[in-house]
Amino acid sequence: MADNNVNVVGNVTRDPELRYTPSGQAVATFGLAVNRRWQNRQNQEWEEQTSFFDVKCWAQMAENVGESVQRGSRVMVVGRLEQRSWETDNGEKRSKVEIVADEIGPSLRWATASITKNERREGGAGGGGGGDYSSARSGGGGGGASRPAPNEPTDFGEEPF
Repeated sequence: MADNNVNVVGNVTRDPELRYTPSGQAVATFGLAVNRRWQNRQNQEWEEQTSFFDVKCWAQMAENVGESVQRGSRVMVVGRLEQRSWETDNGEKRSKVEIVADEIGPSLRWATASITKNERREGGAGGGGGGDYSSARSGGGGGGASRPAPNEPTDFGEEPF
């Protein structure tokens, strides 16, 4: 079985949108711009390329991201790539690849962050996950102590949109 892991550092392009599934499961989505810069060996000039990704996170981490991350924040995202497909009202088939985050945190290269530990939750909506952390200013936390699978919705098959 092949691993599907991705680690990216980039700037948040839009404020996180926090929603809830009908069963009360939190899900947050936001955009991330990742820049790559290199020197062209032929003309010695610097070149840059930007890639844009949609990031999705679930449960307590989604709520932490909704409170902590904003457009312009520089964050680190650890997760996996996931493709989803749908059909438009006109019958056109569409698909997109997004990052489903397992961890999100502030980049401390050019900023500072204040960490506030969340109250420990036992089960219930939001997925539990004791020991989650969130940043009060520039980034979100989310870690979890004893979840069976990190950042997985507990109501499988249910899409928030």
